[in-house]
Amino acid sequence: MTRATRTSAALGLTAEQTELVLATAGRAPSLHNTQPWAFRVRPDLLELHADPQRRLPVVDPADRELRMACGAALFTLRLALIDLGVRPLVTVLPDRRHPTLVAEIRRGGSILPTPEQRRLLEAVPRRHTNRSPFTDIAVTPPERHALRRAAADEGAWLHLVTATDELATLQRLAVRAHQEQDADPAFRAELRRWTGTSPRRPDGVPVAAGGPRPVLHDRWVLRDFTDGTAPQRAPGREFESDPLIAVLTSHLTGPHADVRAGEALQRVLLTATADGLSVSFLSQLIEVDRARDELRRLVGGPLPPQAVLRVGRGWPAVPIPRRPVADLVSDQVSDDDGHRR
Repeated sequence: MTRATRTSAALGLTAEQTELVLATAGRAPSLHNTQPWAFRVRPDLLELHADPQRRLPVVDPADRELRMACGAALFTLRLALIDLGVRPLVTVLPDRRHPTLVAEIRRGGSILPTPEQRRLLEAVPRRHTNRSPFTDIAVTPPERHALRRAAADEGAWLHLVTATDELATLQRLAVRAHQEQDADPAFRAELRRWTGTSPRRPDGVPVAAGGPRPVLHDRWVLRDFTDGTAPQRAPGREFESDPLIAVLTSHLTGPHADVRAGEALQRVLLTATADGLSVSFLSQLIEVDRARDELRRLVGGPLPPQAVLRVGRGWPAVPIPRRPVADLVSDQVSDDDGHRR
């Protein structure tokens, strides 16, 4: 018996295949696991929308990280379509009259997935942000090259911070940015709404996935995603002192660049996962304007930083909840002005 589904068929796929594509896209990373996307399904068209109800107005007032999350979902959706033989024809931000519309995806013919695309798709369910300590085993030169190539393949650049003086400067910037955010009651309230959540909730960061509570001498892991409820880390499980720090930059600025940076970010994350690496984020360096400006100067040149990653080898991370596909699909999608279409 065919399993019942609420998802319509699209792009020459069956309804079940279409639902699988959307479920796969919905496993993309997002700030605080807000999963700020929605899909509109038509026989010849998939629309990817940003969900304004899932904005984080304090930490992400310009919606830059929201658009990046939607870009990450777009890249994952592309992989899922290719695996089913559909060549995705993507138009990013196609209609200024509808600001929530991030991308339109049509069928551009048939295609066979490459071994690399299949490898990345297989990594999708295994990719989880790892907020726990990593081991001291270094990321190898071939692995570093693969991460940089992944960013370049999606039109971005991944700067690996390796110089001792740059790392020291970056660490100071991270501490100052964290302290500035933590001093803001509105920031702390917004963080509490989305972290340290119940495992039964389909979004947010549950306590089990928040990692151990940081302590004062932790150099790189500063933000507590457990709302103070997680235990101190176990003896002998210190955070690594010298993780690989990578800064993802884009060649342009603006909403279109944010979406493309999200696609590049997801390709980097899936490449890391496929190679057995773990990744977490140092988002405060991007979210605090002064820190982001100093970071841009640190990595050299006009390229705007879009994400800062801590990369290493970690113990398996705890999966986080995902919204069911039925919650992601709507025949009517609200724009920022509240109108529905």
